[in-house]
Amino acid sequence: MDHRYFMEQALVQAREALEQGEFPVGCVIVHGDDIIATGARQGTAGGGVNETDHAEMVALRRLDALGPDPARERLAIYCTMEPCLMCFGAILIAGIGTVVWAYEDAMGGGTGCDRSSLPPLYRDRRITIVPRVLRHRSLALFKDFFLNPSNGYWAGSLLADYTLSQ
Repeated sequence: MDHRYFMEQALVQAREALEQGEFPVGCVIVHGDDIIATGARQGTAGGGVNETDHAEMVALRRLDALGPDPARERLAIYCTMEPCLMCFGAILIAGIGTVVWAYEDAMGGGTGCDRSSLPPLYRDRRITIVPRVLRHRSLALFKDFFLNPSNGYWAGSLLADYTLSQ
């Protein structure tokens, strides 16, 4: 798989979200060489605090809407930010085989959690995680977001401080 190419496509989704005043997270779900679902963060523009319409959740809903899908363990999801615990849990339950992310979520990233003490549904899923693909490109989008005073989502947070210190 061409991780850089598909991350570029996720970055397009994130850039579009940023242009709409949303937190700049985008993702694509890939089967073979084809993007079969996309998602961008929703619900943060204009002071919104919607915490369920993360880019990954949007893309997973779109994947489900396709109907019968290919073997999910052969799917890869590309995210411009490391999936949070909610999204990572949903990705595990969905059976997606590979997660590729660009920028680490220093405040809420879920891919590094110790799954050994979790219930079997989460613990026993086989998954490949590929971190920091095109990290610098994603970081630039998050810096743009946090530097804009009209974007209040997570302003002054650990994530904002971490991002702006780089």
